[in-house]
Amino acid sequence: MTSMYDVNAQELIVKAAEELKKIPEIKAPAWATFVKTGMHKERPPVNGDWWYIRTASLLRAVYRLGPVGVSKLRTKYGGRKNRGVKKEHFYKGSGSILRKSLQQLEKAGFVKFAEKGVHKGRVVTPKGRSFLDKIATQMYGLKPKQQAKAEENSEAKKEAKQEQKAEKKAEEKKQ
Repeated sequence: MTSMYDVNAQELIVKAAEELKKIPEIKAPAWATFVKTGMHKERPPVNGDWWYIRTASLLRAVYRLGPVGVSKLRTKYGGRKNRGVKKEHFYKGSGSILRKSLQQLEKAGFVKFAEKGVHKGRVVTPKGRSFLDKIATQMYGLKPKQQAKAEENSEAKKEAKQEQKAEKKAEEKKQ
């Protein structure tokens, strides 16, 4: 079976965001249109669906990193702040956005709090794992068809080039 590791991460996140829009437990809060995603950002996100994309990215990150807490996720979603003439510094991302997204994912049943040995934090439930793997399987199923079309097109181009070369050789022989 195909897992999320077998497909492109960006494409997976976009497709998962589209599917998360259909789930009633996951909704962007009213303040989401005005808020920056971290102290390092100068403006709020331009994309209107950024909440769902961030939530899908968060679900993938929790799947990948195992038991993970908000603090580690804040570091993951942080970045460099442009401070003008002064040196740039790293700042963490918004914790509120991550907490609210994780709470929504918990309500939907995709993640849960767990302890594994010394580590504790959120982990993906089997429902969340199957959600991402189903999307990956759909994407992986589409890829071979697209690649087959690309190969057909490339073969047709090669044949056309060979025909042009043959025509040129025939013209050169006539002269």
